[in-house]
Amino acid sequence: MLRFAASPEPVTADPVRTVPSTLLTQSWLDLSFLHWAVDPADVAPLLPAETVPDTYEGLTYVGLVAFRMHRVGWFRAPGIPYFGTFPEVNVRLYSVDRQGRRGVVFRSLEAARLLPVAIARAAFQLPYVWARMAIHRDRDTIAYTSSRRWPGPRGAGCQLKVRIGERIEEPTSLEHFLTARWGIHNSFSGRSVYLPNSHPRWPLHRAELLHCDDDLVSAAGLPACAGPPMSVLHSPGVPVRMGHPVIKR
Repeated sequence: MLRFAASPEPVTADPVRTVPSTLLTQSWLDLSFLHWAVDPADVAPLLPAETVPDTYEGLTYVGLVAFRMHRVGWFRAPGIPYFGTFPEVNVRLYSVDRQGRRGVVFRSLEAARLLPVAIARAAFQLPYVWARMAIHRDRDTIAYTSSRRWPGPRGAGCQLKVRIGERIEEPTSLEHFLTARWGIHNSFSGRSVYLPNSHPRWPLHRAELLHCDDDLVSAAGLPACAGPPMSVLHSPGVPVRMGHPVIKR
């Protein structure tokens, strides 16, 4: 079993470290977070080397997160309006490494633009896939649809509809645990990688799940989530800076 050189860093609503140099800028908008609790033993084999499941009161979580990526840009250049703006849905797990850094592990990331998918797969070896996607907002409801194009399984997708509720003035520690994640754990050519990020505190809202038809979780190699999600949240979004990856040699 992996033993930590340091205790896991605290769960905080604000970034736990600075990002000294910017690799990418972007905004994450119109987000809906769906989470199911799972046994850490069920997901541990799916995490990169040097990480273990991050837990809250003995459980870890599978997240299905739908949103609009807005104006991805390199370094501090202005974000790109078309190729850098698209719907996205990701399936993610929660991780902590030997240095105590908490993060997310993406099992899949559906995106509606082929060029960013190709760049992310080649440059970062992230499991991006190209999909046919749409987001529709009607007053206090928002709907997301996705159907995978490439690579397969072709047609895997989801249909989600959420009703947005009141602003959460004081999020719980679990709500911070599920949303305030300050890095990505990944593998790059067999080496462990940590990609840090920084953004303002999430503005979070209560949300009600009106419809969920999903097979992205199972397509990501995870057990099908039984029952309704334990947590449904929404956020109008935040601007984000991604730092340069830290690669374990």
